[in-house]
Amino acid sequence: MPIIGSLGGGSAGGFGQRKGGLAPVDVDYLVIAGGGAGSGGGRGGGGGGGGFRTSFPGGTKLTLEGSVGYTVTVGGGGSIASPTQPPHNPAAKGSDSSIEYSSGTFTSTGGGGATDEINPSVPPASYPPFAYSTGGSGGGCCGRFSRGGNAGNTPPTSPSQGNPGGSTPGAPGGGDMYGGSGGGGAGGSGGSSGPNSGGSGGTGVTSTIAPSSAPLGPLGPRGGGAGGGASSGGTAGSPGSGSGGGGNGGASSPGTPGTANTGGGGGGDGVSGAPQGTGGSGLVIIRAPADARLTVTPATNTVYTDVPTGEQIATFTVSGTIKGGL
Repeated sequence: MPIIGSLGGGSAGGFGQRKGGLAPVDVDYLVIAGGGAGSGGGRGGGGGGGGFRTSFPGGTKLTLEGSVGYTVTVGGGGSIASPTQPPHNPAAKGSDSSIEYSSGTFTSTGGGGATDEINPSVPPASYPPFAYSTGGSGGGCCGRFSRGGNAGNTPPTSPSQGNPGGSTPGAPGGGDMYGGSGGGGAGGSGGSSGPNSGGSGGTGVTSTIAPSSAPLGPLGPRGGGAGGGASSGGTAGSPGSGSGGGGNGGASSPGTPGTANTGGGGGGDGVSGAPQGTGGSGLVIIRAPADARLTVTPATNTVYTDVPTGEQIATFTVSGTIKGGL
């Protein structure tokens, strides 16, 4: 796991200094960013999964000073990017998720939005910028023209927070027969497209930071990429095995959205002019020792006790604050 700065001695009371009557506490984390949106215009690429970063089990913990309020941000999923260039519908990347802690802010990067249709004969200046296509995992590509996969793990982290989107071989002369490629996921790269078929989304990753008794239920795979859309009459791309919340690509239909609080990407559009899928929102989970005291806001977020360990687990499905200590 990455070194997160100086975390004060590695024990639950790392800095040994009390604030507001509570000592500092070292906590584990799972931080998943919002997924990117799929692209439109038919043959759309799938959105990339949101960055997936965790310390559990065995990684470097973050320190929360006793009784100090820290901001927790849950990133939203991407939608339609701006500026738009009809009939093209570039896709926005997901928003970052983050945790403030004693030494700074720990961040997972939003998933890349799928690249819109790019005609190599048209000057690049005629199109919107494509910086939104890279991210925690990279977005897929629209299928009409040849393009390599968009980068994941951007900016780079160790371990990697995600994987690249799939590539599109492109149809001869820019024809319509090839579908869009899949978005990358936390557990694997997006699939390339083929004749009349969209690429599958990269797989998500399952975390064990929260037990099956958690308010959200068992934490199935999250941070998955979405499937690419297919040309009219073709076969839809679909999320890869262990979908991780990524949406399906469309075949003569719109792409489906990523699932909320999974960081899954949105599916690529399979009908020219129909909406593509939006990305799924992210998720933040913080796990503290059994003798820790955690409070969170707003009430939408929860703190509960793991059974049988007694450890305290805070789950954030929306942005808020956390206070902790021993």
